Amino acid sequence: MSVWDEVVGQPRAVGTFQRAVLGARRGAEDPQAFTNSWLVTGPAGSGRSTIAYAFAAALLCPDNGCGVCPSCQQVAARSHADLTAVATEKVSIDIGTARELVSRAANSPVNSDYRVIVVEDADRMIERTSNTLLKAIEEPVDSTVWVLCAPSEADLLPTIRSRVRVVALSTPPIDDVAELLERRHGIARETAIRAAREAQSHVGMASRLVTSPEAWQRRDSSLDGVLSLASTGDAVRKAQQWADLAKSDGEAHFAERAEREKQETYRSLGLDPGQAVPRKLQGIFRDLERDQKQRAKRATIDGVDRILTDIQSLLRDLLMLKLQVGVPLVNESRRGELEAVANRAPASHTIASIEAIALVRERLAANVPPQLALEELLIGYAIGSS
Repeated sequence: MSVWDEVVGQPRAVGTFQRAVLGARRGAEDPQAFTNSWLVTGPAGSGRSTIAYAFAAALLCPDNGCGVCPSCQQVAARSHADLTAVATEKVSIDIGTARELVSRAANSPVNSDYRVIVVEDADRMIERTSNTLLKAIEEPVDSTVWVLCAPSEADLLPTIRSRVRVVALSTPPIDDVAELLERRHGIARETAIRAAREAQSHVGMASRLVTSPEAWQRRDSSLDGVLSLASTGDAVRKAQQWADLAKSDGEAHFAERAEREKQETYRSLGLDPGQAVPRKLQGIFRDLERDQKQRAKRATIDGVDRILTDIQSLLRDLLMLKLQVGVPLVNESRRGELEAVANRAPASHTIASIEAIALVRERLAANVPPQLALEELLIGYAIGSS
């Protein structure tokens, strides 16, 4: 067993980090393999955070990442004293979080040779946040290791990019993801292959599909009827369904957690649940409510993005059939429906619809209401199909 076992389809990146771990040890043969500041890039689902924590575990483990010792288990549980894990569910990482990280980076490790700081969503750092971290990353304490994760180098400021060593991940092969699903969840090979393919090798999404029937039902529901849209009314109704699916997904994800956080806040302040909050403490609850709203908004946008990814895969399949490329379909279970539409849909219209999805994402990033952005996408598709 090893901490690298959960990293799928990234042999080159694993090799880089394994050499870095050996280079970090006293008397290492190749100390240049190690540096204190790293950036892991790669497409969604490629395993950026997985490999970042594997690297952290290997650095903190006395046996270079055995996967079974107390240190490795603590990293897996995100409870290791020398690990700081930052994974925001908000729209952005605020400057207060950055200042706290800089403060922690200056502290000596407690139980290990290193203190490791993993920032999972470094692309969500606003400029002020990045500038706050800049000096700590540029001139890190010898015993502190920074591991930033982002979809691409372009998602970070040039001043940050120039001070880190970049490890780029690729989309893992379908077979490798399926093998992980079989091993982790004990499912049939056929189901694992379908989940890996429909998730487009996104390990987290593939795991969600095989462990949650509701997730697969939501995916199927979002795709149903898209290729047959023929009117503005159909498009508007489908956009409403998508927006509702994304919103309900976000609310379901946070409802129970939000209530639990509220009750924990009551207890931490020595208040009984439901008790009137003293005026001097009301600001704490306002801050909590604001944070929860930001996370819910982020969850809704992420839900819309997942739907767009699924729709993009459907249009990609349509284009592959139209051009008779002969590559495997992402949505093989919908082959009949796709072939029927491919016989009459012009390739130029399908390409335009795929390009329109990128525009929707730009508008969502600019805070355009999701339903309006989705309506324009689907109305354009319906009009072009009629």
